[in-house]
Amino acid sequence: MSLAVGVASSSKAMGFDEKTGDEKGSKPESVTGSSCLDPETEPDSSVYATEDEDDEDTETKIQLGPQCTLKELSEKDKDDESLRRWKEQLLGSVDVNSVGETLDPEVKILNLAIKSPGRNDILLPIPENGKPKGPWFTLKEGSRYSLKFTFSVSNNIVSGLKYKNAVWKTGLKVDSTKEMIGTFSPQAEPYTHEMPEETTPSGILARGSYSAKTQFLDDDNKCYLELNYTFEIRKDWQSK
Repeated sequence: MSLAVGVASSSKAMGFDEKTGDEKGSKPESVTGSSCLDPETEPDSSVYATEDEDDEDTETKIQLGPQCTLKELSEKDKDDESLRRWKEQLLGSVDVNSVGETLDPEVKILNLAIKSPGRNDILLPIPENGKPKGPWFTLKEGSRYSLKFTFSVSNNIVSGLKYKNAVWKTGLKVDSTKEMIGTFSPQAEPYTHEMPEETTPSGILARGSYSAKTQFLDDDNKCYLELNYTFEIRKDWQSK
């Protein structure tokens, strides 16, 4: 489950084989901001199992050249027609003069919601400390769901925004997801992204409480939001 499985492309039913209930390894794919812990590293040794460093984190990074402000970017190579068209496509209707000359982009995750066919969306309030109290949400076993989130981008272009998530059950990692969301320019209206639909695992082994860590990062591994929380899978949806 990439939701609580977490909040972008999907993983396989939280690492469980739906037919046997056996746990299996699953590997899924950055968002920029203040540094934070790697999702592969346990945030709390009393709840999460110790994890080895993710092999994918050692991959060679593409060098994109020196960072510049939007104003500097708009002024570069004005006589290059192909570059001008590329910048127009990238920046869209961004008012360069209104965003100032800030190098670092600002990305804010505005809201999160779980969508399931035939049911009202489950809205997930985001606490300031990134640690929701108690089980953050409950999912019904064998149900279809997807995660939807809204975010804003300001100051500068955010390159390689990505979603990263890890899930544990009784101290054992059962799911790991990494998905690229994309590159976004500043704009007044927020962006919306919905993850691919998935199905929660079912069976006695799948039910119970899970711990998870979700992060939104960029190409520089700057972390814009980190969430450490628990959730449950039950035989039925939680009664209202």
